[in-house]
Amino acid sequence: MTSSRYDGDTWDLASSVGATATMAAMVRAIATRADRSLIDDPFAEPLVRAVGVDILTRLAAGEVVPDGLVGQMTIDVAKVRAKFYDEFFLDATNAGITQVVILASGLDSRAYRLPWPSGTVVYEVDQPQVVEFKTSALAGLGAAPTADRRVAAVDLREDWPAALRAAGFDPRLSTAWSAEGLLGYLPPEAQDSLLDTITELSAPGSRVATESRPNPRPGEEDKTKESLDRVSERWRAHGFDPGMTRLRYFGERNEAAPYLADRGWALNGTTIRELFAANGLPSPGQDDLSMGDWRYVSGALLD
Repeated sequence: MTSSRYDGDTWDLASSVGATATMAAMVRAIATRADRSLIDDPFAEPLVRAVGVDILTRLAAGEVVPDGLVGQMTIDVAKVRAKFYDEFFLDATNAGITQVVILASGLDSRAYRLPWPSGTVVYEVDQPQVVEFKTSALAGLGAAPTADRRVAAVDLREDWPAALRAAGFDPRLSTAWSAEGLLGYLPPEAQDSLLDTITELSAPGSRVATESRPNPRPGEEDKTKESLDRVSERWRAHGFDPGMTRLRYFGERNEAAPYLADRGWALNGTTIRELFAANGLPSPGQDDLSMGDWRYVSGALLD
């Protein structure tokens, strides 16, 4: 049984919030098979297999039909989300930024699969057991990074800027930052602290990309929790308990986009509905956890 989040809790890639990274990789594997024009992650399926959760492995490998466990909306979000962040990083580095930081990198394989410009340094920040597992698993596959990949093996609740500097990060250089699929798994005050730290470590011209969710309307979070509980129940029937409701932090919080704007970032945003339309995908319905109102935002720190 997955327990609720608490201060100082720990996890691996098969449990608690760590399992969300494996589930995300599983969905990327499904999405890659469906449409390589939007997402092409050849490492998603073998990384899920290496983690060893049976139902996730079978889904990633296409041995189980995802109906009832992974909806089409979830698969389509994985497609547009991957494309959004891929394009963000390539636009930033092709414009001359040589330093990239992927926060809570999980099973992200961009350091291995994107065509980074020569001289790009990609820093991955995550818990030691997570980055060590991924490094070992990809080495076992014979995969080699396509950039100068460096890891800061540290919990984001600890002094991660010190670990980042120890890995070679230079705050005097412009940086491209991502906080992908991360903020909802942080308490509100920890989210603010993370965004403040990104700003403090960023030279003018740095870029950032993340998701910005509006605060829920009355009754909306109760519907979200009910929906997540129903999804978790379907997973439990297959011997896997993601405990989705227990992993997230609910309640009021600062919306990321205006919070960053107040700290000197000039951001552009696009909703999931707009991303779907731009990529020829059907619009999400009104009952899809209000995801259609989420915004994917990116922009630069002003001088």
